[in-house]
Amino acid sequence: MKLKKIYENIYNKIFSVPLFKKLLKIPGVEKLLQYEIVSYLVFGVLTTVVNFVTYWTLTKIIGEGYDEKTVFSIGTYGVKWVLVMNAVAWIISVLFSFVTNKLFVFESSSWKAKVFFKEISSFIGARILSFIIFEELIFAVLIGFGLNDFIAKIGISVFVVVFNYVASKLVIFRKKGEK
Repeated sequence: MKLKKIYENIYNKIFSVPLFKKLLKIPGVEKLLQYEIVSYLVFGVLTTVVNFVTYWTLTKIIGEGYDEKTVFSIGTYGVKWVLVMNAVAWIISVLFSFVTNKLFVFESSSWKAKVFFKEISSFIGARILSFIIFEELIFAVLIGFGLNDFIAKIGISVFVVVFNYVASKLVIFRKKGEK
Protein backbone atom coordinates (compact mmCIF):
# COMPACT_ATOMS: atom_id res chain seq x y z
CA MET A 1 0.00 0.00 0.00
CA LYS A 2 1.46 3.29 -1.12
CA LEU A 3 0.09 5.37 1.77
CA LYS A 4 1.64 3.00 4.33
CA LYS A 5 5.04 3.28 2.62
CA ILE A 6 4.80 7.08 2.72
CA TYR A 7 3.98 6.96 6.44
CA GLU A 8 6.84 4.52 7.16
CA ASN A 9 9.29 6.76 5.25
CA ILE A 10 8.22 9.78 7.31
CA TYR A 11 8.55 7.75 10.53
CA ASN A 12 12.04 6.55 9.56
CA LYS A 13 13.19 10.05 8.57
CA ILE A 14 12.00 11.52 11.86
CA PHE A 15 13.79 8.84 13.88
CA SER A 16 17.00 9.27 11.89
CA VAL A 17 17.31 12.86 13.19
CA PRO A 18 20.27 13.09 15.64
CA LEU A 19 18.04 14.25 18.52
CA PHE A 20 15.86 11.14 18.24
CA LYS A 21 18.90 8.89 17.81
CA LYS A 22 20.22 10.23 21.15
CA LEU A 23 16.81 9.78 22.79
CA LEU A 24 16.68 6.16 21.66
CA LYS A 25 19.93 5.48 23.55
CA ILE A 26 18.32 6.39 26.89
CA PRO A 27 17.26 3.21 28.73
CA GLY A 28 13.51 2.66 28.47
CA VAL A 29 12.94 5.37 25.89
CA GLU A 30 13.39 2.97 22.99
CA LYS A 31 10.35 0.99 24.18
CA LEU A 32 8.29 4.17 24.41
CA LEU A 33 9.29 5.29 20.93
CA GLN A 34 8.74 2.00 19.14
CA TYR A 35 6.82 2.08 15.86
CA GLU A 36 3.52 0.81 17.23
CA ILE A 37 3.27 3.23 20.15
CA VAL A 38 4.39 6.26 18.16
CA SER A 39 1.99 5.32 15.36
CA TYR A 40 -0.86 4.85 17.83
CA LEU A 41 -0.19 8.30 19.28
CA VAL A 42 0.11 9.95 15.84
CA PHE A 43 -3.14 8.43 14.62
CA GLY A 44 -4.74 8.98 18.01
CA VAL A 45 -3.97 12.68 17.70
CA LEU A 46 -5.40 12.66 14.17
CA THR A 47 -8.50 10.83 15.43
CA THR A 48 -8.89 13.46 18.14
CA VAL A 49 -8.54 16.18 15.48
CA VAL A 50 -11.26 14.47 13.42
CA ASN A 51 -13.45 14.33 16.53
CA PHE A 52 -12.90 17.98 17.45
CA VAL A 53 -13.29 19.28 13.88
CA THR A 54 -16.52 17.32 13.49
CA TYR A 55 -17.80 18.58 16.85
CA TRP A 56 -16.81 22.17 16.05
CA THR A 57 -18.43 21.96 12.59
CA LEU A 58 -21.65 20.74 14.20
CA THR A 59 -21.59 23.65 16.67
CA LYS A 60 -21.52 25.99 13.66
CA ILE A 61 -24.35 24.13 11.91
CA ILE A 62 -26.60 24.03 15.03
CA GLY A 63 -25.79 27.64 15.77
CA GLU A 64 -25.53 29.90 18.74
CA GLY A 65 -26.77 28.49 22.03
CA TYR A 66 -26.18 24.89 20.91
CA ASP A 67 -25.07 24.00 24.43
CA GLU A 68 -28.47 24.96 25.86
CA LYS A 69 -30.76 23.64 23.11
CA THR A 70 -32.70 20.45 23.77
CA VAL A 71 -33.21 17.94 20.94
CA PHE A 72 -35.86 15.85 22.71
CA SER A 73 -36.93 14.88 26.22
CA ILE A 74 -37.21 11.54 27.96
CA GLY A 75 -39.44 12.14 30.95
CA THR A 76 -37.94 15.08 32.78
CA TYR A 77 -34.50 14.62 31.17
CA GLY A 78 -33.84 16.78 28.14
CA VAL A 79 -31.26 15.45 25.68
CA LYS A 80 -29.19 18.44 24.64
CA TRP A 81 -27.64 19.05 21.25
CA VAL A 82 -24.22 19.10 22.89
CA LEU A 83 -24.53 15.35 23.70
CA VAL A 84 -25.89 14.49 20.24
CA MET A 85 -23.06 16.41 18.55
CA ASN A 86 -20.55 14.59 20.75
CA ALA A 87 -22.06 11.25 19.69
CA VAL A 88 -21.90 12.11 15.97
CA ALA A 89 -18.28 13.28 16.30
CA TRP A 90 -17.51 10.03 18.09
CA ILE A 91 -18.99 7.84 15.32
CA ILE A 92 -17.00 9.58 12.60
CA SER A 93 -13.76 9.48 14.59
CA VAL A 94 -14.21 5.77 15.48
CA LEU A 95 -14.50 4.86 11.80
CA PHE A 96 -11.36 6.87 11.03
CA SER A 97 -9.59 5.27 13.99
CA PHE A 98 -10.50 1.73 12.97
CA VAL A 99 -9.05 2.14 9.50
CA THR A 100 -5.83 3.79 10.68
CA ASN A 101 -5.33 1.35 13.57
CA LYS A 102 -5.90 -1.65 11.32
CA LEU A 103 -3.63 -0.47 8.52
CA PHE A 104 -0.91 1.60 10.16
CA VAL A 105 -0.67 0.85 13.87
CA PHE A 106 -1.35 -2.83 14.41
CA GLU A 107 -0.76 -3.79 10.77
CA SER A 108 -3.65 -6.20 10.46
CA SER A 109 -3.58 -7.00 6.78
CA SER A 110 -6.42 -9.51 6.49
CA TRP A 111 -9.64 -8.31 4.91
CA LYS A 112 -11.28 -11.75 5.05
CA ALA A 113 -14.87 -11.38 6.21
CA LYS A 114 -14.37 -13.44 9.39
CA VAL A 115 -11.31 -11.45 10.48
CA PHE A 116 -12.73 -8.08 9.45
CA PHE A 117 -16.04 -8.56 11.26
CA LYS A 118 -14.29 -9.85 14.39
CA GLU A 119 -11.97 -6.83 14.41
CA ILE A 120 -14.56 -4.19 13.64
CA SER A 121 -17.14 -5.58 16.05
CA SER A 122 -14.65 -5.83 18.93
CA PHE A 123 -13.18 -2.43 18.00
CA ILE A 124 -16.61 -0.79 18.04
CA GLY A 125 -17.56 -2.69 21.21
CA ALA A 126 -14.47 -1.42 23.04
CA ARG A 127 -15.08 2.09 21.72
CA ILE A 128 -18.72 1.97 22.84
CA LEU A 129 -17.55 1.00 26.32
CA SER A 130 -15.06 3.88 26.42
CA PHE A 131 -17.70 6.17 24.89
CA ILE A 132 -20.24 5.35 27.60
CA ILE A 133 -17.73 5.56 30.43
CA PHE A 134 -15.69 8.56 29.36
CA GLU A 135 -17.29 10.48 26.54
CA GLU A 136 -20.89 10.58 27.71
CA LEU A 137 -20.94 9.84 31.43
CA ILE A 138 -17.96 11.93 32.49
CA PHE A 139 -18.62 14.53 29.77
CA ALA A 140 -22.18 15.01 31.04
CA VAL A 141 -20.94 15.25 34.64
CA LEU A 142 -18.29 17.84 33.76
CA ILE A 143 -20.78 19.87 31.72
CA GLY A 144 -23.19 19.58 34.67
CA PHE A 145 -20.54 21.15 36.90
CA GLY A 146 -20.30 24.06 34.48
CA LEU A 147 -17.00 23.14 32.85
CA ASN A 148 -16.49 24.38 29.30
CA ASP A 149 -17.38 21.59 26.85
CA PHE A 150 -14.09 21.85 24.92
CA ILE A 151 -12.02 21.76 28.14
CA ALA A 152 -13.98 18.69 29.26
CA LYS A 153 -13.34 16.97 25.90
CA ILE A 154 -9.59 17.63 26.16
CA GLY A 155 -9.34 16.16 29.66
CA ILE A 156 -11.40 13.10 28.79
CA SER A 157 -9.33 12.43 25.65
CA VAL A 158 -6.31 11.33 27.72
CA PHE A 159 -8.30 8.57 29.45
CA VAL A 160 -9.91 7.50 26.17
CA VAL A 161 -6.52 7.13 24.43
CA VAL A 162 -5.03 4.93 27.17
CA PHE A 163 -8.13 2.72 27.48
CA ASN A 164 -8.45 2.28 23.71
CA TYR A 165 -4.76 1.42 23.21
CA VAL A 166 -4.91 -1.31 25.82
CA ALA A 167 -8.10 -2.74 24.31
CA SER A 168 -6.66 -2.63 20.78
CA LYS A 169 -3.31 -4.12 21.73
CA LEU A 170 -4.53 -6.87 24.04
CA VAL A 171 -7.84 -7.85 22.44
CA ILE A 172 -8.78 -6.44 19.05
CA PHE A 173 -5.62 -6.62 16.93
CA ARG A 174 -3.74 -9.22 18.98
CA LYS A 175 -1.59 -11.34 16.71
CA LYS A 176 -1.92 -15.11 16.90
CA GLY A 177 0.40 -16.52 19.53
CA GLU A 178 0.75 -13.21 21.44
CA LYS A 179 -0.06 -13.34 25.12
